[in-house]
Amino acid sequence: MNRLLIFGLGYTANRIADTLRAAGWRIDATGSAGNLSFDDDAAVAKAAQAATHVLSSVPPAEDSDPVLDRYGAILQDKWLGYLSSTGVYGDTQGAWVDEASPTGGGRRSARAACDSRWLDAGGRVFRLPGIYGPGRSAFERIEQGKAHRIDLPGQVFSRVHVSDIAAGVVAAIDRDAAPGAYNLADDLPSSQNSVIEEACRLLGRPAPPLQSLDEAGLSRMARGFYAENRRVANGKAKRVLGWEPRYPTYREGLAALRVRA
Repeated sequence: MNRLLIFGLGYTANRIADTLRAAGWRIDATGSAGNLSFDDDAAVAKAAQAATHVLSSVPPAEDSDPVLDRYGAILQDKWLGYLSSTGVYGDTQGAWVDEASPTGGGRRSARAACDSRWLDAGGRVFRLPGIYGPGRSAFERIEQGKAHRIDLPGQVFSRVHVSDIAAGVVAAIDRDAAPGAYNLADDLPSSQNSVIEEACRLLGRPAPPLQSLDEAGLSRMARGFYAENRRVANGKAKRVLGWEPRYPTYREGLAALRVRA
């Protein structure tokens, strides 16, 4: 039986787990929704021994990777996957990045270090941009009064629907894809303003006013989101994994979420 051990059963990893369970996989996982405690060395070691595949979605802890630091030695003969971030590419002033682009020069230095360690360990590293999906989209921000349109001409971001991440990871497993980095992003990098405007249109609501960063009163984390400007290419995942995003742009993704609601 195929068996996956997940470190960190969060929003995205849970969608991957559901997809594989439906295909007959056994899933063990750490995290509040999982069946294992990360600190239970014996239970994790037993699950790792039984696992055919291992996936980590655990973020960095300062400058270290908690999973590799604690359990790396017992994972060496496994299929390894790691959910990373396209933030490792830093700011490119709107230019395209692909898997051959430099990493480690942006604000996500700890993430870039962990990304590199998983590559060195022989992992498939899935670099993810802004993630959205059921319960976590522009619709929720609008309903909560947290949606903003920021006056930053030329600012663009890449994003990806959580279901497309799951499809990309499963494709890498099914094809036994070679270790390395894979960008899982949709086909249309766009401004956050465009996403908010489309969500408002689907809700039949007026778009929020255009504001400066200072006027919007954003948190430090949210301001950091606007500190980088890049477009993420997904050609390698398409070529190597045979992956095609079901939601190639935010328009299809938002429309599907609106229908489900």
